[in-house]
Amino acid sequence: MPALPRLVAPTLAALSSLALGACVSTPGPEVKGPGLCKGAGLDWAVGQPASEATMRKLSAQSGAGLVNPIGPGTITTRDLRQDRLRVFIDKDNVITAVRCE
Repeated sequence: MPALPRLVAPTLAALSSLALGACVSTPGPEVKGPGLCKGAGLDWAVGQPASEATMRKLSAQSGAGLVNPIGPGTITTRDLRQDRLRVFIDKDNVITAVRCE
């Protein structure tokens, strides 16, 4: 039986590397400039559907480095980031608020 533990560790290591390789995500939107979020003029999005096109437009107009959609059951932190745009979405996938925070 001593050979079994010697085989388990390399097998687990190989499986772990495969699993982590599958977690590679696609890059986010390209941000030109400093990536600081500017919320002025984004009120047009309130009442609009939270579609991919709307999110891309918000990202481009705000200059944010991170667009963070917040659904009705989403738990958020209170940390403030100058590069983050939070888009609050209701249960019907309609934008209820847009804030840099």
